[in-house]
Amino acid sequence: MSTPHNQAQMGDIAKTVLMPGDPLRAKFLAETYLEDVKQFNTVRNMLGYTGTYQGKQVSIMGSGMGQPSIGIYSHELFTQYGVEAIIRIGSCGSLQKNVHLRDIIIAQGSCTDSNFAHQYELPGTFSAISSYDLLEQAVVKAKEKGLNYHVGNVIASDIFYHADQGSAQKWASMGCLGVEMESYALFATAAHLDKKALTLLTVSDSLVTQEETTAEEREKTFTAMMEIALEIA
Repeated sequence: MSTPHNQAQMGDIAKTVLMPGDPLRAKFLAETYLEDVKQFNTVRNMLGYTGTYQGKQVSIMGSGMGQPSIGIYSHELFTQYGVEAIIRIGSCGSLQKNVHLRDIIIAQGSCTDSNFAHQYELPGTFSAISSYDLLEQAVVKAKEKGLNYHVGNVIASDIFYHADQGSAQKWASMGCLGVEMESYALFATAAHLDKKALTLLTVSDSLVTQEETTAEEREKTFTAMMEIALEIA
């Protein structure tokens, strides 16, 4: 049983899937941390792998960029492959002066400028939040590791190059910690399907200080976030 976007068969994918946006980050993670690794997807180069971490079966698959992309992959994983939880492990831009390069953001909730939740025909605005048990476990692990972390709201934007150059500051004024492009759709999809979801983000650049990391650093050095996700999967 495959889908238009995933060639995996039932049983190829674990109950918990870690989802970086970049499929090459999925490849790096699988090759670095998993044992007995098997690749289950290459369609559109959205690489997916299943293996074991400390004796526990875990899958890792790229989600691509943006909410339409993670909306497709997460929906198929939840509905076609029996996945129960997805942990997004991504990068983000900091919106606050106390959220520094390489700090970890554990997203408690996600704001958005997307119309993603329109499909549910709700009589209002849906607040997309993470699954508390996953959130709590991530906080415990971050504390144990002595990491610099922050818990709170992020903004999941559909727009990378925004015509309104003051957009980021408006979200920052409402307390959003960082900006990325996937979490709202993941949280909404999980809520609609009664599944679990969490987003862990490493700060790759700062919209406050203009500091930034390289593409290779984002692919291969955000290991603290990756290890938290693996340990709570």
